[in-house]
Amino acid sequence: MIAKLTGKITRANDESLIIDVNGVGYLVFCSAKTLEVVSKNEEVTSLLVETHVREDRIHLFGFFEEAEQNCFKILTTVQGVGAKVALGILSSWSPDKLANAISAGDKNLITKAPGVGPKLAARIITELKDKMGSVYESQIITNYGQKSVNKKVDEGIISDVISALENLGYQRGNAYAASLAAADRLGDSVSLQVLIREALSELSAGKLQ
Repeated sequence: MIAKLTGKITRANDESLIIDVNGVGYLVFCSAKTLEVVSKNEEVTSLLVETHVREDRIHLFGFFEEAEQNCFKILTTVQGVGAKVALGILSSWSPDKLANAISAGDKNLITKAPGVGPKLAARIITELKDKMGSVYESQIITNYGQKSVNKKVDEGIISDVISALENLGYQRGNAYAASLAAADRLGDSVSLQVLIREALSELSAGKLQ
């Protein structure tokens, strides 16, 4: 199985690209968002790859970031969501916005993606509501950058802050992002109460939108 390709993009259209790896061109299908990112790179590009093998063909699906790849894999576990529909959804919404919509049960937003009707949107929400948290968290880490996470703050305290915010009604993705931002700003000598207060300040100020 091909898991990653590194090379130069030689051709691209609105649904796929050809990446030249040591003289061999690979046809890779991508979301519009990944195509937009890689098309700006004139040098060597790396793509994470999902390989789908069928009796009569092999299709490669490429992703610029891990969160999108994870979201693709989770989406395609839903009956009625094939690779094409999954890429259409990811072309319409970033992983964090999609996870937020699923968590909120926003069927109307999901149906705006091509190939997704009301019944399929409802099925996506029902089956994935408890599975999208990890995708949202990986997207947040990507957005903040690994250096934003203060490694000196005890991970148990971070977990307690997230749990406290969830108990107050905040969605897990937003609670996670606010906790990381607060921990990064306050440093390692911080109590649970102070960290919760700072995270709430992040959320109330709308800094995570």
